[in-house]
Amino acid sequence: MAVAIRLRREGALNRPYFKVVVADTRSPRDGKFIEIVGTYDPKKAGQNSTLKLDRIEHWIGKGAQPSDTVRSLIKKTKNPEAAAKKAAAVAAKKAAPAPKPEPVEAEPVTSSAPAAIEPAATPAETTPEPPPPAEPSEAPPPSGS
Repeated sequence: MAVAIRLRREGALNRPYFKVVVADTRSPRDGKFIEIVGTYDPKKAGQNSTLKLDRIEHWIGKGAQPSDTVRSLIKKTKNPEAAAKKAAAVAAKKAAPAPKPEPVEAEPVTSSAPAAIEPAATPAETTPEPPPPAEPSEAPPPSGS
């Protein structure tokens, strides 16, 4: 018989409360179980679980497999200082405002051409300057009589 240490949901709608139970893996989540080994209240802040670590160790020694959530609850119960430190770091990260990304200025595009070749001249550089305006000749003005 495969045995698991898992959560059994209790509580009202939108008010979850769990009991940590040892159960046969074939039984439904809220169905028949072998033993209650703790509780877990996810809505409560701080230390929100109570576990009988000696009974959990007994069942793990007999081959019971804890679920992922129960495994993390066991870890938090065994080492509450590390769990509190991690929770404080997460809270500090949430409280700190997200840094705004600085605007990135466009960098000039660099040419992949070798340095020995000079860049092509622009049209403004290649067109010759227009000649200066011609001086008017000293011709008499046309008579319009």
